[in-house]
Amino acid sequence: MDRILAGHLEHSNGALTNVALALEAQAPRNALTQRHPDLKNEFYDKIRARGQTPDSEKRLRQQVRRLKELRAADAEEIARLRADVEALVGALHQCTVENRALRQQQVDGVGVVRMLPAQPRPGSEP
Repeated sequence: MDRILAGHLEHSNGALTNVALALEAQAPRNALTQRHPDLKNEFYDKIRARGQTPDSEKRLRQQVRRLKELRAADAEEIARLRADVEALVGALHQCTVENRALRQQQVDGVGVVRMLPAQPRPGSEP
């Protein structure tokens, strides 16, 4: 612990993590996290006392920031999709009303349906 904090490394890369602490102590990481959590906590307390932030906490803060950005982007997309749904429901309602009116005209014999000449597709021969 003292070697990492002093920068006199022998076995680790000097990261402020429990993995580097275990490597520097030449001990299995699970021994540090499961059997000696007091040492791990003391290590992190010393890091914070020096005004530093443990690397694992930095990574978690970055991940939280990224997830908040994703959540905001998702909220914007949901708002757009809701607006699209409202517009599509309105268009569907209008088409249904017009279709119903056309069918009623056909039944009543009032409306005359005429077939329009086919329009050539762009790029096709006449």
